[in-house]
Amino acid sequence: MAFEKKYVPLIVGVAIAAGVFIGGKLNFKDTSDRLFTSNSKKDKLNRLIDYIDYEYVDEVNTDSIVDVTVNGILDNLDPHSTYIPKSELERVTNNMKGDFIGLGVNFYTYMDTITVIRTIEGGPSEKAGIKAGDRILMADGDSIFGDKFTNNEIVNKLRGEKGSKVNLKIFRKGEDKLLDFKIRRDVVPLKSVDAAYMLTEDLGYIKINRFAESTYKEFKDALDKLQDEGATQLALDLRDNPGGFLEIAERIVDEFLEDNKLILFTKNKSGRIERSYATKRGDFEEGEVYIMINESSASASEIVAGALQDNDKGTIVGRRSYGKGLVQREMSLGDGSAVRLTVSRYYTPTGRSIQRPYDNGKNNDYYNDYYKRLRSGEFENAESIQVADSLRFETPKGKVVYGGGGIIPDIFVPLNTSHQNETLNYLKRREYISNFVFVELDKDRSVYEGVDAQDFIENFQVGDEIVVKFQDYVNLKERTNISFLAYYDQMKRMIKSELADQLFGSNVAEQIMNENDDMIEEVILLSEEAKQED
Repeated sequence: MAFEKKYVPLIVGVAIAAGVFIGGKLNFKDTSDRLFTSNSKKDKLNRLIDYIDYEYVDEVNTDSIVDVTVNGILDNLDPHSTYIPKSELERVTNNMKGDFIGLGVNFYTYMDTITVIRTIEGGPSEKAGIKAGDRILMADGDSIFGDKFTNNEIVNKLRGEKGSKVNLKIFRKGEDKLLDFKIRRDVVPLKSVDAAYMLTEDLGYIKINRFAESTYKEFKDALDKLQDEGATQLALDLRDNPGGFLEIAERIVDEFLEDNKLILFTKNKSGRIERSYATKRGDFEEGEVYIMINESSASASEIVAGALQDNDKGTIVGRRSYGKGLVQREMSLGDGSAVRLTVSRYYTPTGRSIQRPYDNGKNNDYYNDYYKRLRSGEFENAESIQVADSLRFETPKGKVVYGGGGIIPDIFVPLNTSHQNETLNYLKRREYISNFVFVELDKDRSVYEGVDAQDFIENFQVGDEIVVKFQDYVNLKERTNISFLAYYDQMKRMIKSELADQLFGSNVAEQIMNENDDMIEEVILLSEEAKQED
């Protein structure tokens, strides 16, 4: 089970806040120029900024004032209308586009030198022959090693226009001289499908980490592959998925629903309703599907779960989802920055909105809803989930569902608190595990030459001495005295999963972390029961 980032306070407070505002793209009848006509409110802000520019006693960066002003305005709206400054827009856009222009390497600075952790599958560096463990010393004749370079500066050296070339000098262990590589920059994919493999002989598994522009194609390729391997049932893992593009969620839902089934509808400020229906192209309309969600599944993840639940298709497994039923559209502000503004609400096929209340806008209560749920016992007992009878709906087959704050699963799986150790999740976030594994692996990569991925999954064991070594590594880094004695099994699995990720990729890493996963085991049980009923 590739590590499911279950350090939920951070996820809810940061990752979700950064991710769930991407609800989709809708079309306006008016262009931005027509929407932003001259008016007294606009003139008032312009005059104030001009006064500060020309009359204020001290020099002031009015760009920063504008940023503060924009954020202040948005803070009085809903929690998911968000300002993206110029410095962040390219990164955010690339993340949701699903690719970027570059060389295609994951790296970190090891002893002041840029060291390749892995090459990205299908990227230019992999094609050119760059290997994990390579040290990049120079780019186009300029040195890029030493403590004077930041990661951002290095990234800027390595990235460039599509089709442009960069000359690299590489140090590789075992070679008696530096290696020269000329690499042509190209599109580098950012995977949104972490894993796709068979859980049983007929139950496939797909994990999606976000809904980017490339996600549907990745999903469809994975689904086709699993069907070729015999999958007649599917476990779709949307846990900790903060969402993304609405239309991508619709296309994925379309794979499971029959022609003309309602997927969702949206309603904007003027009351205009737009409905989205399934088409004839679905390839998994007959198969049984299980959607796994948790408290950090949001936005597009909830669209998928809600559409299938309301159409009595498949089974929703897990815990109540995040509760975001708003749709955003990205609008340029003309200076390289943008705003993602909420333009409509979406409703599931039965007519329910699953948006959580936000009467006080972007306050701490909204983002700290996780703690409220935790205190109420909701993560441990389904009966603790609070519902409102006024928001009660029924599916075509008479199943009762509720609106007002997330998707409530059909089958509840409590939070496994043994997997919620704060210390282990902290170490994962700080990339201590990744860096430690790289250093150990880099000592002698020949040990793993010819090792088969399946053999690694089934037979490779992480010894106690490695856990002790990692413990010493962390204590040296943190200048503390952490002990993993009570968490040896978890620590071994996390180390083995990270090693698999660096050797074989995320698909193998996920399989290792998914061993003994409570929710997956519940899905397998439901799958077996469904086969017996057939």
